[in-house]
Amino acid sequence: MRFGMPSLTEADTLQQWAQICVQNDLQFVELNMNFPQCQLENLDADALKHLADKYSIFFTIHLDDNLNVADFNAYVAEAYQKTVLETIEIAKAANIPVLNMHLNRGAVYTLPERKLYFFEEYEEKYLENIRAFRDACEKAIGSDNVRICVENTTGYLPFMEKAAAALIESPVFALTYDIGHNLCTGGMDEPWILKNEGKLKHMHMHDAKAPTKDHLALGDGELDIPFYRELARKNDCTVVLETKTLKALSESVAWLKEKKLFTE
Repeated sequence: MRFGMPSLTEADTLQQWAQICVQNDLQFVELNMNFPQCQLENLDADALKHLADKYSIFFTIHLDDNLNVADFNAYVAEAYQKTVLETIEIAKAANIPVLNMHLNRGAVYTLPERKLYFFEEYEEKYLENIRAFRDACEKAIGSDNVRICVENTTGYLPFMEKAAAALIESPVFALTYDIGHNLCTGGMDEPWILKNEGKLKHMHMHDAKAPTKDHLALGDGELDIPFYRELARKNDCTVVLETKTLKALSESVAWLKEKKLFTE
């Protein structure tokens, strides 16, 4: 089990993030591709390897939140799939072990009595697209040590559980458990994730208060952090302390050290 940090808006460069990582006794930085400095054209594998060696850390990558690899518009889906495939090549070259991704809920059609999710209504086509994406990623990764970890966000709807299940049929896919997101959805994702615990390889750890306050410093919310820390240890997860400020990050590290949860 290794602890890391997210990209932070309080610093502007990858080197600054690496410095913050080391200053907080962390082992990796999760580069967030929503940031302009983390777009494909700005990520150079040799530069990443140089930073990793210089600071004795490593990197993971959080793919764009808007990623929609199963969109029914083939041009849209192709653009997102190409983004993932090119990111895989960077990850392979820079020894990046984890790519974190969200499952997109897709477009919604509001009917008088309910919301209709197009991916649910046309589930067969949706899952066909998901499987095609999975197979393309598996071919691109091959035998390299890169895993694409699927993260729970605003709650897995049934068609999303089926998609996640289809993805983790492949050895190159695994699961990310975001424990704060789960609390804020009423705990709806935990049973499915624990049922598939053998595929759990990455964790976003932050405290939270139901129903909507997450990304809090550890100890500032309602979560049983020792339970989730043990879950991460048992499954040898990489663990991002996913607070959104430097202050909360440092407080989280201090809290883990105080509780003797920071090391094995």
